[in-house]
This record gives sequence, structure tokens and C-alpha cells, in this order.
Amino acid sequence: MCAVLTCRGDLSVPGSRMPLGSPLQTSARVVRRFLLEAVDLFSEHRYEAGGRATPDQIRQEIRRLEAVQLDPVAAVERNQHLVLAARVPGYTPALLEGLLGGGQIFEYWGHAACVFPIEDYPNFEGKRRALRKRLAPQLAPLRSVAKAVLARLEREGPLPARAFTGAPRIRGWWDTAGPKTKATSHALTLLMGTGQVMVARRDGVERYFDLPQRVVPPEVLRHAADIAPQDANEALFAKYMRALRVFDLSDGTFGWRRIPAKQRRAIVARLIRAGIVVPLQIDRTRRPYFLLAEDIDRLRRHRDVAREEAHDDGPVRFLPPLDNLLWRRERLADVFGFTYRWEVYVPAAKRRYGYYTMPILAGDRLIGRINPLLDRDAGRLIVNLLHLERGVTPTPQLRAALRDALEGFARLHGASKLTIGRSRPAHLLR
Repeated sequence: MCAVLTCRGDLSVPGSRMPLGSPLQTSARVVRRFLLEAVDLFSEHRYEAGGRATPDQIRQEIRRLEAVQLDPVAAVERNQHLVLAARVPGYTPALLEGLLGGGQIFEYWGHAACVFPIEDYPNFEGKRRALRKRLAPQLAPLRSVAKAVLARLEREGPLPARAFTGAPRIRGWWDTAGPKTKATSHALTLLMGTGQVMVARRDGVERYFDLPQRVVPPEVLRHAADIAPQDANEALFAKYMRALRVFDLSDGTFGWRRIPAKQRRAIVARLIRAGIVVPLQIDRTRRPYFLLAEDIDRLRRHRDVAREEAHDDGPVRFLPPLDNLLWRRERLADVFGFTYRWEVYVPAAKRRYGYYTMPILAGDRLIGRINPLLDRDAGRLIVNLLHLERGVTPTPQLRAALRDALEGFARLHGASKLTIGRSRPAHLLR
């Protein structure tokens, strides 16, 4: 039986008596197919396989995704590189670093530290101005340090944080006890938040800072200076909705700004009245979701081919813990029936699946998890755990697809050897 997409009743947001209109009613499978298409994980690669990726392909992919989250953890490749490699065959980390160093993308905070297309720089101006006001009390005691940092960047930049030697240690907001952070490093963090410095390039995980006027193209910088804060905030919220596609009001990073719950409801209600957003009710899911009205036809196209039973006969991909599809863990559970926790910060004795466990996507299902580790010295990819979810049948076709995907994952990391440890079921890939 085909999943349906219909309208029924009124949807009220919890904690509010305000009706938000008649929701679209649909199945979880329709939504997950729509989401997979939106984040470019729905079918075979759109780019030619077997060749080398190009800078233009990577720039276009970041535009399609709206943002790619950055993370320094390197059990295998880092998150940002795994996100892009899962979508663009032939990707190498040098491509992303080249775009950053060439001023075609920039680093800033969305829901977390991310890279964005450079043309989005003005959209964050409202956020930067708000942070200048909010962070002023923290910058005040560091005024002389910040002034010295800016002066040196103007003379010499770009420079890494380690170039600023002899700075006293202070306690940053992330330090749990005692002074642990260099005053210059803390000043760089605050100055980046307020838009007074930017990351000009990266060498691996090391960031090189410089002044915005030497990083951002002049016409983009002028647009940022001229844009009204309200216009910037509206553009940023539109970007947030395009990045999430299906969003809910309980998101703690709603709109990628600090927006109280009451104000969130008011924003969404206004967008519904304007016909920009529609409520979305997913079968057997209590949480209310919302969808851009422009995406209704795309959602309906997936309804026309969806069936009650899911299939895992599509391409197999291993998703990094901070992949765009995984940003909202609640949505992952509601739409994919997949409970996921990144255990990198869980004490080793309490981990269930492992330090860097990655979900396995096959077709339109999340069918399992791997816990990989790259032994760089030995050129070996070690899969400490290969785990299939309950109800997933390890058919010969799925076993072969998993083997091919793991071998491709090893090649991505330059590993000539592949070792598989525990698996569930046992002897999954003999």
C-alpha cells in the first residue's frame, strides 16, 4: 500500500494554544526518502565515478548541503572530509582546504563550527552583531591582548594561534578548572565570533587567522556592511530551513541563533501564515515537524514510489557522526527508527558500540554501525565492530555490498590492509 500525503485537522504546538494550520500527513518512509535526496544520499553518486573530484564539484556540494560541520576528531578521516567523500567520488581533503584558502568558503558557527559558501557571509551579520554585544563583557578584560592580536595580524597575518607566544594562561568558558587557555587563543575565539578575525586557511587541523578584509571578497564584505540585521537574520533562518528541510521547534540550535521557545513558535506561525512553511505530521510520530512549502511537490514524488516495506538494496555508505543527515538525533529516531549516540565522549567502559561508531546507510535504511580506526603507520583500516541492526537480513547481496563499501572506505584512507574484528551477526564477512 502506498504511503499517503493528505491534510487533516489542526496542529497545535506543545505549550501553546495557537493552532498552526492543517498539517500534511505522511509516512516516515516518504520523509526519509525526501531527506536522503535533500542531503545527496538518496541514490547513486551524481558525479562520475572513477575520476578525481574537482574544486567546483566540492563547492557545489557545500552549496547543496548549505553547510558542512567541522570536527577535529580523527579516528579515521575528520568529519568534514567524510561528509564530502560519502557524496563525491574521488574527493581528497586538499580540495576543501583549497576552497578555504582561496576565499570561496568560510568558517563560522551555524549550529556548530561549519564551512559555508562565501556568498553566505552577509547572512551571518545579524548573528555577529548580536555576539559583539553579548561577548563585550568577556572581551573587555582582554582588550589589550585583542588589540595586540589584531595589530600583529594586520602586520603579518595570516598566523596560527601558536604564533602568539608568551601569553598568560586564563580560564576559558570551556575549562572546567584552573587557567588552561592562552589569553591570545581565547581572544582569537572571541574575535572570530564577533567577526573581527576569520580563518584564512587550514593546514590539517591548524587554523591560520587573518582579518576579514583579506579573506572575504570586497563586494561580499560591502554587502555584509550594508545589510540590515533583520534582513540578515531572515536570510540566515531561510538557510537553516533549507539545511534541515524537515525541522521541529525543540531544536536547541533553532535558526542557528539564540531564539527562545516562545519566539520560535511565533516565527513559525508567521511563516505558516505567509505560506512559506507548512506543518508536517509523520505517521506514528507525536513530534510536530515543519516543511518548506516549496518542498511539498518533492515530498509527493517520493510518496508515489514509496511502499510500506523498506529496502536496503541501494548503495552502502558509512556516515560520519556529524553528517548533515544526523544533526537532529530525535528526527533520526522518528523518521529512520534509528537511535544513535556518538560515544566519543562516553567513558570507554560505558560505550556500547565504540569510540567512533558510524551509521551504515543502505538504500533508504540505516541498517547498522561500524566502529573504524585507521592505523596510519601500518596502512591498515581496522573495523573493531561491524554491527547490523535487528531485523536486517544479511543476504549475499548485502554482504557483497558491505565488503565493497569497506574496501572503498579503506582506499579513501590510503589503507592497503583491512581488518574486521567483531561483527553482529558473527562471521558477517567471512
